[in-house]
Amino acid sequence: MKQKLTTEQLNKYAEYHLDVFHKKCLDELTKYTLNEILNVKNPYRIFPSQHILTASDLIKSLLDAFLQSQEETLFGNFLEELAIFVCGNIFGGIKTQDLEGIDLLFFKNKILYIVEIKSGPNWGNSSQLKKLKDNFGKAKTILSKKYPNTTIIAVNGCCYGKERNTNKGAYFKYCGQEFWQFISDNPNLYTDIIEPLGYKAKQKNEAFDKAYAKVINNFTFEFMKDFCDNGDINWKKLVAFNSEKSS
Repeated sequence: MKQKLTTEQLNKYAEYHLDVFHKKCLDELTKYTLNEILNVKNPYRIFPSQHILTASDLIKSLLDAFLQSQEETLFGNFLEELAIFVCGNIFGGIKTQDLEGIDLLFFKNKILYIVEIKSGPNWGNSSQLKKLKDNFGKAKTILSKKYPNTTIIAVNGCCYGKERNTNKGAYFKYCGQEFWQFISDNPNLYTDIIEPLGYKAKQKNEAFDKAYAKVINNFTFEFMKDFCDNGDINWKKLVAFNSEKSS
């Protein structure tokens, strides 16, 4: 077992990977056209109900909602990658590419742990949970041949949240503080990681906001040409564009 991660190491990791995170967010936004975004939003919820009168407010509301959904997925991936980085630096690890769905594989106190990481606790339906159990079962079968007479424990680790009933029978489920402590032996890591994340996020705000404003301005200009009449938003035309049946 190696020494626990320092704040400097976490800062360096956050600096690089949050750069990647913000770039992915903008890439997700800029790869869609205005029409594609208008087609996937609920017009009855996002448009007149918010009493929006200007095209720029409408576009910003649309993009904010779209970006939030993208960020939740991307940031969940970021947290999962951070967990792999933390565990790998503290406990080392074994390659997992031959084990479907397994993100972490490491020894701790002479026990071999196999871990599948999710961002939050409420991530799966019944079929996805069955797939999780299948992945754990197959991994145990393969590993028991390679590591005979070794106790193998499966863990579903969640980067945030809480779980009172950690024993799920076929595996354990650790969330939030319990998960971060499990992969690091540091009971405070779940709060320690907030500082470097917040530090780097603050640095990136200005550059990101500038790029985001450019997307809003371009989409607003396009929207006004197609969905405004004499400066007024044509709500009927907008709803028809989103929901009218094909002729």
